[in-house]
Amino acid sequence: MHEFTPEVEELAKEILDYSLVRLRTDPPLDGPKTAQELYELAGNTITAKGLGGHEALKLFKEVLATACISTDHPRYLAFIPSAPSEYANLFDLVVGASALYGGSWLEGAGAVFAENQALKWISDLAGMPATAGGVFVQGGTIGNLSALVTARNTFRAKRKDVTRWVLAASADSHSSIKSAAQVMDVEILLIKPDKDGALQGDACAQVIDKYHSENPGHQVFALVATAGTTNLGIIDNLASVSACAKERGIWFHVDGAYGLAALCAPSVRPLFNGIELADSFIVDPHKWLFAPFDACALIYRNPKLAKRAHLQKAAYLETLDEDDEWNPSDYAIHLTRRARGLPFWFSLAAHGTDEYAKAMERTMDVAKDAAEQVRSHPNLKLLIEPSLSIVAFERVGWSSEDYEKWSDKLLADQIGFVTPSAHKGKPILRFAIVNPWTNEGDIAAILATL
Repeated sequence: MHEFTPEVEELAKEILDYSLVRLRTDPPLDGPKTAQELYELAGNTITAKGLGGHEALKLFKEVLATACISTDHPRYLAFIPSAPSEYANLFDLVVGASALYGGSWLEGAGAVFAENQALKWISDLAGMPATAGGVFVQGGTIGNLSALVTARNTFRAKRKDVTRWVLAASADSHSSIKSAAQVMDVEILLIKPDKDGALQGDACAQVIDKYHSENPGHQVFALVATAGTTNLGIIDNLASVSACAKERGIWFHVDGAYGLAALCAPSVRPLFNGIELADSFIVDPHKWLFAPFDACALIYRNPKLAKRAHLQKAAYLETLDEDDEWNPSDYAIHLTRRARGLPFWFSLAAHGTDEYAKAMERTMDVAKDAAEQVRSHPNLKLLIEPSLSIVAFERVGWSSEDYEKWSDKLLADQIGFVTPSAHKGKPILRFAIVNPWTNEGDIAAILATL
């Protein structure tokens, strides 16, 4: 170990060759196997003498990799896929090979500088002040939790009379918001969205005021809006929800893990009016900004408040806090961190922001065409017009079991990967189109099976 031998050099070439093949050819769809099936194929991979690099790589390529669904396949339309650009994927190799540490300016100044420029691009798109800033964290769950911990910490210093802290959000908010409330041991106040699924400021005001009047000692410290729900792509009324929060002195956070990527698309930018008023927000470049897993951009209006909440103190860390430098570890629930924003930065810097806008618009054009294909299909019913790139619909007359059987067969036949979801207690299907490789023909091929 830890010796660059001729064998290591040969293995490096083999790994690079594999990576190049993966980049230049259509990705395989593949699919999962059971643990028993994998054990029969792979056996015990951890042994006293080791398999050797070539044999371990062969095992990965032939057995393990083929038991994983490729999230960048153009017909992977379940959950929220990932579609890293070739530049982003290539630079992920560089980040790994460079042994970069992204937690402090002292150890990773160049990496942190580059990450901060990528964050600033997003912040500027949102209309945040020049003093805004943040950090790339693992994913939306950690991003939301870190922002909400900052919000509570900020209000704890102001309100010593509070006996119970409360987090307010839409009843249709992402599961990570409910998880954050549980982890923080705070109450969660769920507010019903309007008939179109969007959270409105007046509804928030009525529910929050009523709650405060009926629960003395309890205080709502943060109000969360969603900019593009995972299930249907619905954008809350950010401007009115923000006004409700500001009038009551409440922290305004926006979960834009999926949807806020579209800030760079001129055709839909007005849908996000009000984001500039947020105290914090998140967006995941690994979802719809063509970065590899894992990278969530967490941005604060006033990063000093985040540092007060998250700065870790220890004797061995004091040297990092001696100067007024930007240490990414200070702005979220983490200490050790890889420079996970660099592949996104490299792709953005190399391609330019115009190309990002073009790719974003392309995916939404495909979504519009998909909605039209669904609308004209004799067996399907479109649920709502897509505002971004999620197309939700139902197969008339089908039960949950029918949807599951269809989804399983679609993957088994290697046609595509589309999993059932639900809306208002009824099973539905949805296409999450975030991959510029996905085209109208891919949608037609899947719909032909319905």
